Amino acid sequence: MFKHLKAVSGDPLLALIVAHKQDTNPKKIDLGVGVYKDDNGATPILNSVKKAEAILLEQEDSKSYLGIYGAAEFEAIIQNLILGEGNPLIASERIRSTQTPGGTGALKVAADFISANLKDARLWVSDPTWGNHESIFNSAGVEVKPYPYYAPKTNGLRFDDMMATLKAEVKEGDVLLLHACCHNPTGIDLQPEHWKILTEFVNERGLLPLVDAAYQGFGDGLDDDLAGLRHMAANVKDMLIANSFSKNFGIYRERCGGLSIIAESKDEANAAFSIVGQAIRANYSMPPAHGAAVVYTIMSNPELKAEWEQEVTAMRNRINGLREKLVAKLAASGVSKDFSFIKDQRGMFSYSGLTLEQVRSLRNDYSIYIADSGRMSISGVSDNNIDYLCESIAKVVG
Repeated sequence: MFKHLKAVSGDPLLALIVAHKQDTNPKKIDLGVGVYKDDNGATPILNSVKKAEAILLEQEDSKSYLGIYGAAEFEAIIQNLILGEGNPLIASERIRSTQTPGGTGALKVAADFISANLKDARLWVSDPTWGNHESIFNSAGVEVKPYPYYAPKTNGLRFDDMMATLKAEVKEGDVLLLHACCHNPTGIDLQPEHWKILTEFVNERGLLPLVDAAYQGFGDGLDDDLAGLRHMAANVKDMLIANSFSKNFGIYRERCGGLSIIAESKDEANAAFSIVGQAIRANYSMPPAHGAAVVYTIMSNPELKAEWEQEVTAMRNRINGLREKLVAKLAASGVSKDFSFIKDQRGMFSYSGLTLEQVRSLRNDYSIYIADSGRMSISGVSDNNIDYLCESIAKVVG
């Protein structure tokens, strides 16, 4: 039955990770992997998470199924984190939220929901966007279309071109995917004035916004990072929000995320939520429990919550501090290119502006692993390797 099948090429970023592991150069640097790392190159377990798990070890009394939507008490945790406690949308019950297996699971459920219920809706994504966005929505039968976003010449945002394309080509009923913060892969975020313009456009054109909030807390702060999302949520009738707990709680392998649906009324939200439940049942039936239990334990314990917020702040400050150091050391190395834009980007990733030829030279000659697009993971930089990294870039760029 399988003789006619041909192997497909794997994810290039995963291949990059394998190549780095097999490299014997003691100076090798992995700037491809999309997880937070400390200065020793490890992905640590947060102290707040360890304490929560110790509590669960003593208090958890069942391993039974959670149900389609996950733990009922987790819904409020999702909503308070993404919208802020006391948000009027929560009180009005116009928002419903379900636990999902990571942010990826949330996006997959959203894709199935859109495909089954929004006839002929196309999904508009930034160029570039996270590499898995297109695959997820194509697999659900949703057509994916790009809008301009990144400007290679300026290493900045093409917002005017973005709006021109959307105004010319988007039709009523289409879905507009936006990154809440820490844009993956560019690190270039929409600013408050952009969110206001986009909110007006969504209402004028009759679009459904879908916001991917994967890196809350890694840009400027837990609240600041979602200010644009919250403005839009307060001023549109309908909205989908996919969020991840993988990064800001450091629980990548526990696969914990959430999908929220905002509707014009409580009844519409409940109706849509019931259909989301059908999509979940047909996908993975029920979500895993452990990650959500850890998050709930932390968020419902004032001391653990305060400690977690401090740990998120420390991770954010480290990443932003590395951006500053990288820019300063590259300038001091005498490199011909101006890399000052890196300090203005946010989140774990940076579109470095390096060409494909330069990226491959860094990989082949210096064992520095960066994606072919030039995207590099800032958290892979450390005090131990930053000098070697900047010296190598200077040699390659000239």
